[in-house]
Amino acid sequence: MTADILVVGDVMTDVIVRPHGPLVRGSDRAATIRPFPGGSGANQAAWLGHLGAQVAFAGRVGAGDAAAQASLLRAHGVEPHLAEDAELPTGLLVTLLDPDGERSFLSDRGANTRLCAADLPETLLDGVRLLHVSGYSLFAEGPRAALRAFAAAAGQRGIPVTLDACSAGFLAELGPAEFQEWTSWAETLFANEDEAAALVGPLGPRRQLAALSRIYPVAVLKRGAAGAMAATRGGMILTEPAPAAVALDTTGAGDAFLAGFLGARLRGASLAACLADGVALGARATTHLGGRPPQP
Repeated sequence: MTADILVVGDVMTDVIVRPHGPLVRGSDRAATIRPFPGGSGANQAAWLGHLGAQVAFAGRVGAGDAAAQASLLRAHGVEPHLAEDAELPTGLLVTLLDPDGERSFLSDRGANTRLCAADLPETLLDGVRLLHVSGYSLFAEGPRAALRAFAAAAGQRGIPVTLDACSAGFLAELGPAEFQEWTSWAETLFANEDEAAALVGPLGPRRQLAALSRIYPVAVLKRGAAGAMAATRGGMILTEPAPAAVALDTTGAGDAFLAGFLGARLRGASLAACLADGVALGARATTHLGGRPPQP
């Protein structure tokens, strides 16, 4: 398969925990606990494949898990390029769900922390029209160096690069100046309001977008139940409200939004149409457990 879009990012196993009531410190609480395939980048690729895009994914997993993870991606039409780590396991994420579907995370990045240049040969870019990078891969030194070189190679080929900021907590630890320096190659930045606050301050959505669009040519703000907004450098700010949805699990809703947006972009849609498709798919993703589409 020749991919139109290549996603580079993380692969995780998500363990989703829905307690049946408030946690009891030092004692037990019944809960629904289920494992799901996850990882922001892998989720985004799976949703793109679900939409029918020609998509490839590159990442790093534990050697013993590689065949299973590749099979899970292929089930959604994704061409997997998974490097195998002989020492570290596939990343693991524990998600604690509140009654309203909001989540808190405990994360062990595992093999994702050792993504390297050898995992990203420039031949992966052959025929690609768009490169999308999950920002989680920028928060460790080795993967960051590999991705910066890979994004530079994409730029030399004239391939636009989009970026998902991914984690307000990691951004706060690293600092906005460093992140902006590392990601000067990004043509489009996706962030939620907390991530935007870590980068430009708690200014409110319109001022955050205005500030971000002075750094990146296109800035997109994911706002959950409030929908999404976007701005171009020196351009108007667009707003798209979210449809009504009863949220069961918001895990992966932002990843689905990205897939809807980028899928529309690959079809040549306007920025407003990309926003609308992203918001619609993000809302749909909240109605089932897990960060990827239901298995076909």
